[in-house]
Amino acid sequence: MKATCVPYCSLQSVKGLLLHCGPSMWNWLRLVKDSVSEKTIGLMRMQFWKKAVEDMYCDNPPHQPVAIELWKAVKKHNLTKRWLMRIIDEREKNLDDKAYRSMQELENYAENTQGSLLYLTLEVLGVKDLHADHAASHIGKAQGIVTCLRATPYHSSRRQVFLPMDVCVQHGVSQEDFLRRNQDKNVRDVVYDIASQAHLHLKHVSLEDYLKKIQRVDFDIFHPSLQQKNMLLPLSLYIQSWRKRY
Repeated sequence: MKATCVPYCSLQSVKGLLLHCGPSMWNWLRLVKDSVSEKTIGLMRMQFWKKAVEDMYCDNPPHQPVAIELWKAVKKHNLTKRWLMRIIDEREKNLDDKAYRSMQELENYAENTQGSLLYLTLEVLGVKDLHADHAASHIGKAQGIVTCLRATPYHSSRRQVFLPMDVCVQHGVSQEDFLRRNQDKNVRDVVYDIASQAHLHLKHVSLEDYLKKIQRVDFDIFHPSLQQKNMLLPLSLYIQSWRKRY
């Protein structure tokens, strides 16, 4: 998919800025687990960030280091409040850590979190282009799907499964199959369908590397090779940026 070319180093620095300014907003959810007290704390944090964002746009940020830095980014780049609030709202709905009921539900979550972060990234870069927005939407959905797949071995080690239930039911696969690291064809078919959906959204970005790897091991999501980092990823992204392709 061709669109406005953004150098890899610039894109990474912008995403770093946003993630540095607001890690408590988008990363703390990983620490909130099953107990009622932790969920209550999570809801309290969500309420804090909702009010904090509202106050930022009234030029009255709370006296909290992260909120102040995020407010500075909002002021400097005229960031759209809707994207920030959408991330918070979606994370709040996801506090129960339940499996996605459908592929559509997973895509919605990805669009509202990863996609929103990418829209903010484009705003920081000063990119106002319908093609770039369209690409960001697909990238966000693909990234969310791939992240869900990539995290499955870790989640299963904690006796959690988040893969879309409709796809699992279609192939007669239960959550217990993933908890036991079952490698039967039906399990691989589930992974194949989910990976294929990500591939529909995106064919020429960094996420394709993982999709190619998972295809090479016949969709065995627990294969050791999938846990290794791609040290050539920055070079690959630079080449694709030079070619003006996502």
